Amino acid sequence: MAKAVRMHETGGPEVLRYEDVAVGEPGPGQVRLRHVAVGLNYADTYFRNGTYPIPLPSGMGVEAAGVVQALGPGVTQVAVGDRVTYTGFVNTLGAYSTERLVPADALIQLPESISFETAAAMTMRGLTSAYLMRRLYPFKPGDTLLLHAAAGGVGLIVSQWAKMLGVTVIGTVSTEEKAELARAHGCAHTINYSHEDVAARVKEITAGVGAHVVFDSVGKTTFMASLDSLKRRGLMVCVGTASGTIPPFDPQLLARKGSLFLTRPALADYIADPAEKAELAAEIFGHVASGRIKIEINQHYALQDAVQAHRDLESRKTTGSSIFVI
Repeated sequence: MAKAVRMHETGGPEVLRYEDVAVGEPGPGQVRLRHVAVGLNYADTYFRNGTYPIPLPSGMGVEAAGVVQALGPGVTQVAVGDRVTYTGFVNTLGAYSTERLVPADALIQLPESISFETAAAMTMRGLTSAYLMRRLYPFKPGDTLLLHAAAGGVGLIVSQWAKMLGVTVIGTVSTEEKAELARAHGCAHTINYSHEDVAARVKEITAGVGAHVVFDSVGKTTFMASLDSLKRRGLMVCVGTASGTIPPFDPQLLARKGSLFLTRPALADYIADPAEKAELAAEIFGHVASGRIKIEINQHYALQDAVQAHRDLESRKTTGSSIFVI
């Protein structure tokens, strides 16, 4: 029988249960997929703690890579035996499992040059990095990017991508160990937010001008510092809320701080169109296959250790990407 991590109530990591599950045969538009590796993402904690409301009980996780085992009626885009990966949102919940049914249209063919483990570590982070770097702002050589959580999974990919484009990356971190990792992956400068004033350091590094763009995945505790780090008419990208949601504010604040632009994008809206998803996937897979971007998998867990994995994630003990190995 297949195994899965499920939750019957919202709360801390302890609500996650490792259970037997019956998978069954795929219905119309579905495939049965055997997982080889499963991604662990900070967004998973939002489903678990109730930030993202979902019907309960529910499976956990939205990203995995594996092999197609069976096809439901009408499925033509993949075949039995295909190597695939996927990420999504509510429609792909249930990735923390050894085997499952999944919508065929969520699947991405996995190039032979990309391992299952790498795919599980990079599909969500890679597609997120792709839309951040290619859809939100026309980065050019000499631009400056302030990147929060620079030693995280998305941070390490974005740093490498930005460096390829000639962008100067200023990364925020919480420890010297993370600072070294961030610099090794493309950050020209690092700021340790545990004892440095982020906005003041950014202005110092940029000779008083400020950053062209901020990618802020932290949220509540960094929001004002991020705004204060921007140049006039700079772009603030709120891409996560690891420290909590940003409190309501008067939009006039953006005018007072330099006619700033602000957006809160979601990956789902950048991969909803199959052609755009394929384009973004091809670009990030190409960079990884060529070695231009390296994926750091720094934590490996067994599926039954999901509780500990979530504890590590929320305590910011992790760096790079984390995966479950089936």
